Amino acid sequence: MPIPDLFTEGLKRDWKVTNAAQLEQDLTLEADIAIVGSGAGGATSAEILSAAGFKVLLIEEGGLFTSSDFKLQEHEAYPDLYQEGLGRMSKDGAITILQGRAVGGTTLVNWTSCFRTPEPTLAHWASEHEVLGHSVEELAPWFARIEERLGISPWAMPPNANNDVLRRGCEKLGLHWQVIPRNVRGCWNLGYCGLGCPTNAKQSMLVTSIPALLDNGGELIYLARAERLQLDGGRVTGLECVAMDERCVAPTGRRIQVHARHYILAGGSINTPGLLLRSEAPDPHGILGKRTFLHLTTFSWAQFDQQINPFYGAPQSIYSDHFQWQDGATGPMGYKLEVPPMQPGFSATVLGGTGVVNSELMQQLPNANMMIALLRDGFHPDSSQGEVQLRSDGSPVLDYQLTDYTWEAVRRTYQSMAEIQFAAGARTVTPVHNDARPASNLAEAREMIDALDLRRFKARLGSAHVMGGCAMGEDASRAVTDSLGRHHQLENLSIHDGSLFPTSIGANPQLSIYGLTARLSSLLAERLAG
Repeated sequence: MPIPDLFTEGLKRDWKVTNAAQLEQDLTLEADIAIVGSGAGGATSAEILSAAGFKVLLIEEGGLFTSSDFKLQEHEAYPDLYQEGLGRMSKDGAITILQGRAVGGTTLVNWTSCFRTPEPTLAHWASEHEVLGHSVEELAPWFARIEERLGISPWAMPPNANNDVLRRGCEKLGLHWQVIPRNVRGCWNLGYCGLGCPTNAKQSMLVTSIPALLDNGGELIYLARAERLQLDGGRVTGLECVAMDERCVAPTGRRIQVHARHYILAGGSINTPGLLLRSEAPDPHGILGKRTFLHLTTFSWAQFDQQINPFYGAPQSIYSDHFQWQDGATGPMGYKLEVPPMQPGFSATVLGGTGVVNSELMQQLPNANMMIALLRDGFHPDSSQGEVQLRSDGSPVLDYQLTDYTWEAVRRTYQSMAEIQFAAGARTVTPVHNDARPASNLAEAREMIDALDLRRFKARLGSAHVMGGCAMGEDASRAVTDSLGRHHQLENLSIHDGSLFPTSIGANPQLSIYGLTARLSSLLAERLAG
């Protein structure tokens, strides 16, 4: 029985959807509320505000791809569904940054892991960044609402062999491990979530909040890049967008002018600050784009005698927070341990090497496990932090400078992952570092890791989680918005995405964005109605 394509069915019901690449002339659009970005923050806000009776326009830079387009092929998915064709990097090229760029945003391609914002993170924001109204108790009903809406619950099936390495190793060592909650319904357990879900089991914004918006009479325009906010005093008077070609590579020459009563930015923690910088938005204290944080990610590659096939099965189902809060929020940097899916193209990129070296690594893939550590940056004064800047063409880029405090944690992640992998029965373990070699026992691995030269381009680093850059807080000298996401200087502009976070959060951020923006958009609806 074929899988129904929700968008094909919806378009037959006269959904208001515009492909900007096909415009033959310039376009002017009007709405009560214009939202830039169709990911977790933008689409959640769009559903809630349209249900409250507002005319909502959702604007997306990327293309529209639905279940019938997802063929589980890396060479098709990466250029279609990711920022810069999976080539988004930090300014110096040392860190690979995975972010979605399509209708549905990163929710279309993430690995479905859902965690509530950790209590120590919320407490730190309240005490150190003057964030009000976001305690565990205050956010709990919003998280519960989203968990029900998106089918979020702990993964009920046994973990695949790749995730089971983390479980077995932690269990043998007496370390914390737990099952990951996932936003899926009727999951086929394919393991290719990062390439788009062909069965519509992943409850991304593509199959939940965006259809709800369109059923509520809202409007979607895609392949429309938000270029500049038009400002007059303390108000936004318009938004200029450019139409992109079908590949989302080059402008077509057509322009879209948007007029709204209220504007919401939800393009993510690189694109949202980038749009404000291009717009020369008020920034009296020089904080826009500053304090942008990653969960800097390190990798450890292990070989087993038995077959793992790390490309099959639910991509993330087990995690460990054993090393996350050991020394409190502001001690030595903590980190979360997880497991990534290892499709061949992604694996080749992470592992590096060329020619025979890379070919040999790929031959090892069926018996390989990869473990990752997500470092919790932003809580300590010596943390690394990024700054969103503009290139000469106006495109945004993240400059992320690493500190000794961060590098010390990187070394500890290698040690922790190696110990767990050997405890789970690994034959060899190799930190993903240019100077590393396979170690055949833990003592050998420890000695090698202690001797590694930790610096940019030696250690292979990545991140799928970008946070901050438009931090919220009540002190306008330290924050871009207040605790409700309202821009401190522009009265009809709100921000509803992960750029609001004053630090990284220490957990995969999608549920944090869903819950936070559900609250903020509901309160915004009340204010606008009043």
